[in-house]
Amino acid sequence: MPRILMTGASGGIGTSLRKLLPPIYPDLLLSDLKAPADLGRGEKFKAADLANMAEVEAICEGVDGIIHFGGYSVEGPWDAILQSNIIGCYNLFEAAHKKGVKRIVFASSNHAVGFYPRYHRIGTDVTPRPDSRYGVSKAFGEAVGALYADKHGMKVTCIRIGNFGDKPLDHRRLSIWLKPEDLVQLCRIGLEHPDIHFEIFYGASNNERSWWDNHRAIDLGYRPTGRAEDFREHAFAEQAKLKPDPVGDFYQGGTFCGMEFDGDKKRIIDLK
Repeated sequence: MPRILMTGASGGIGTSLRKLLPPIYPDLLLSDLKAPADLGRGEKFKAADLANMAEVEAICEGVDGIIHFGGYSVEGPWDAILQSNIIGCYNLFEAAHKKGVKRIVFASSNHAVGFYPRYHRIGTDVTPRPDSRYGVSKAFGEAVGALYADKHGMKVTCIRIGNFGDKPLDHRRLSIWLKPEDLVQLCRIGLEHPDIHFEIFYGASNNERSWWDNHRAIDLGYRPTGRAEDFREHAFAEQAKLKPDPVGDFYQGGTFCGMEFDGDKKRIIDLK
């Protein structure tokens, strides 16, 4: 069986996948800045700071594939994003190349394209329209992935994750919800499918309200089992508790678009 490294093991997504991946990849190595508080006796963990190349090279040693969920997972100050998501992402790809890692699944984000209006259905080949410094870092990661695929022959899959969790939590997330088991499916395609060179998938389940054309993932065997509409009443009830956001409610990136926004709101009215 291949040895798979998963970074970001202490984060929200990593914590969920720690339970779902071992039956598929028994030789799973976990990494993060600090070990998960509930690390099991049978789990293998090696700490690493993504901004430290030597530490990243150490966790890539002897690895066949990487699921890269490490880094700063929300919007934040530039220096934090720079160290974790820009320098850290480059270090991960470069260390993987040096150590002969064959495949990387990179956790990109819907925030790499967050400034597309919600009425605009988009594919994976659109120009990035990041909604935040965090979104910029994910667009950077996709570009680095393409470089290492085209120049060095690494098989790279970028997943623009929507909203990961057990159920969609509001109206927006009915369009972008991703069931944990469906993310596992997408990761397996990236780690195992023979036709992978460089791919971008949307990390979304079977959502009737989706803004995204995910046909390439479907072509490669993705069959999502989650249905956002099964949670429609819950999502609308939670939406009713939220205050209107004239910017975030218009764009796909939601609140990430509205925070720090001092652009032309009249343009949004005109686009509507």
